[in-house]
Amino acid sequence: MTNATDQDRVLIFDTTLRDGEQSPGATMTHDEKLEIAELLDEMGVDIIEAGFPIASEGDFKAVTEIAQRSKNSRICGLARANLADIDRCWEAVKHAGKNRIHTFIGTSPLHRAIPNLTMDEMADKIHETVSHARNLCENVQWSPMDATRTEWDYLCRVIEIAIKAGATTINIPDTVGYTAPVESADLIKRLIETVPGADEVVFATHCHNDLGMATANALAAVAGGARQIECTINGLGERAGNTALEEVVMALKTRNDIMPWHTGVDTTRIMHISRRVATVSGFPVQFNKAIVGKNAFAHESGIHQDGMLKNRENFEIMRPEDIGLSGTSLPLGKHSGRAALRDKLNNLGYEVGDNQLKDIFVRFKELADRKKEVFDDDIIALMHSGGDDEDHLQLVSMKVVCGTGGPAESTVEMEIDGKDVSATENGDGPVDATFRAIRALYPTDAHLQLYQVHAVTEGTDAQATVSVRLEEDGMIATGQSANTDTVVASAKAYINALNRLIVRREKAGPGADAREISYKDLT
Repeated sequence: MTNATDQDRVLIFDTTLRDGEQSPGATMTHDEKLEIAELLDEMGVDIIEAGFPIASEGDFKAVTEIAQRSKNSRICGLARANLADIDRCWEAVKHAGKNRIHTFIGTSPLHRAIPNLTMDEMADKIHETVSHARNLCENVQWSPMDATRTEWDYLCRVIEIAIKAGATTINIPDTVGYTAPVESADLIKRLIETVPGADEVVFATHCHNDLGMATANALAAVAGGARQIECTINGLGERAGNTALEEVVMALKTRNDIMPWHTGVDTTRIMHISRRVATVSGFPVQFNKAIVGKNAFAHESGIHQDGMLKNRENFEIMRPEDIGLSGTSLPLGKHSGRAALRDKLNNLGYEVGDNQLKDIFVRFKELADRKKEVFDDDIIALMHSGGDDEDHLQLVSMKVVCGTGGPAESTVEMEIDGKDVSATENGDGPVDATFRAIRALYPTDAHLQLYQVHAVTEGTDAQATVSVRLEEDGMIATGQSANTDTVVASAKAYINALNRLIVRREKAGPGADAREISYKDLT
């Protein structure tokens, strides 16, 4: 495998900004994509798949700017098996110091039927498109989509064609999450042993989580000889998601005794980027999520607590500090000062300037006056509850009357592009009345797809984090806010989502997003 300088090194290929963003409702703004790409670059991800350049003008601009800004990672763009896609991809990624074109086509019988290509016609197209990509870029990745359901002989044939055409990485996608770990390992091993030229390229694995086995399948593929894992932060992705970056990286680090491979990822940045991706995507991390879930390092059982006090290795196979968590759970309170707050923020992975600290401190004091204790998760929620930089709509004040005597009534005062306006509306409960009042002030056809509430911490004084997802003419935007008053958090989250819709209307370029790209123009 001449492309890999170290047989024990596993390359981490992060596709949060491409496959992860294809999760319905997880679309990110241009600035959010740049921010996540910078965090991935800093934490040592080997390859960042920054987007699908031909999907839209917005995606093209994002991939281009990420390529221009990258300092460490190789920047990759996705392209279908046609020359126009590949040319557009190259135009975006060519600005990076290290770049890659990733082109793909569905090779299983089901996927061959979509463009209505025979085996021979598809083989010719693979040779043509991979050759074209290699003429533009020295680093080319090729993927036979739905590889795990492709006939064995044909899969070997097209992989050999791609290698001869110049592909330097062969990715084997389990596109529908159908494979089991023993099959994943065996498939990679057999391909490397069978396909001519396989020892000259890097084999990669891309696993979906439809049956809950994505991480297990990815690690099994590495055992079979793959040396690149495609993954996303928090396991974001189509349907049930992908292999989670944090899971494979920590599995390799924790079980180095039976998995003697390593990565260049700085694990102490994992928790920070996990929480940031959760915020910008609007997809909260489930409490019991491996590695990064709120309960991953929590112990309630008396037996477990006693064991932890004696030796935390009794019930923890990794240290919280390894992923960037503070080693202490001591809460802050209303008597804490700016220095303590800054220290806590630093421990949580946030570096803030004096002006930003001043703003956060004011909101922290307001929260501390309402709560007995302020926990780490409260501080994190505060960090991401200030809204977007370009807020056309802002909540000024609100008052809600509700109870058993009749419909709820909400009076909302907002500032819309600098002008104060107010409205009073009735509704089926306080949240419905509040949303109606907001719509009365800012009429919109946006459809509410998701309204979700969860408590950040415990107790009746806990902050509620509210997530809202809106859809308007095929465009999806999410908003999130945290407050000890659930209705106030709901209003702010709804307004935050509306602000994002406004920004996307202004910034969106022509063309469909990545989820709307099909086999058009393949033939």
